[in-house]
Amino acid sequence: MKYYRDYSDYLAERFPCKMQKLTVNAGFTCPNRDGTLGYGGCTYCNNDSFSPAIGGNSVTEQLSRSREFFARKYPAMRYIAYFQSYTNTHGPIDNLLALYREALAIDGVDALIIGTRPDCVSPQLLDALAEINLTNRVIIEYGAESAHNETLRLVNRCHTWECTVQAVEMTRSRGIDTGLHFILGLPGETRDMMLATVDAINAVRPDTVKFHQLQLIRNTLLARQAERGEIALKSFTVEEYIDLCCDIIDRLDPSIAIERFVSQAPADLLLQPRWGLKNYQFTNLLHNALQARHR
Repeated sequence: MKYYRDYSDYLAERFPCKMQKLTVNAGFTCPNRDGTLGYGGCTYCNNDSFSPAIGGNSVTEQLSRSREFFARKYPAMRYIAYFQSYTNTHGPIDNLLALYREALAIDGVDALIIGTRPDCVSPQLLDALAEINLTNRVIIEYGAESAHNETLRLVNRCHTWECTVQAVEMTRSRGIDTGLHFILGLPGETRDMMLATVDAINAVRPDTVKFHQLQLIRNTLLARQAERGEIALKSFTVEEYIDLCCDIIDRLDPSIAIERFVSQAPADLLLQPRWGLKNYQFTNLLHNALQARHR
């Protein structure tokens, strides 16, 4: 029995065959790093913890190499180019569109996922992406992280929850699918606050959502703040986090597909939590807990 709508359900409704995401690092930065909005970036962020080590190569080179790797084993596979690292709508529109079109020119690449911030899309860019979406599906994933503005201020996000609501509305009105990303366990957030974020998600109704546990990463401001005792962080046990995820599933609008609940930073960068679980192992534990809860 399935207890929530997962990402494979979402993809199956939108594509006629199996799709593989190919991650692209297109050399972007963020507006709260380069001075557009602020400096230093989010306090928890070390982009090396989730970005592929392929920056510097062109979009074509990156995608071609990744496609060749999968094509040897799965010759019928089709692909989604996933612009993941940093803020992938932060730049002149003509430059952005050239990168997106370069990705779609790769044989087998049928769609785009564009990771960005909710305060970094314009109506003009969304209009252009809506045109692309007529022939090649476009999905925009917004890093929302929390529905609580005080939390967003504390971690230097440099945007508000209201920005997220507006971005989703502008994107949906153009027929483009939207995803939202959230971090569970941000500084100062209680369990009730995290569940209130789920209520806020239900009100916005994105197509997909990603959750993951806060990971304390080396060489970040948050790690230095924690080391100096300036900030207190909740470090979930596996059991506590699974229980929270079960509550989220029970509370989330079932029409919203959940892509993930955990993320895994490289071991040499991760300070906490160090659960020692692969993603599939966590998913098995979660499904077991859901089954026990809903007997």
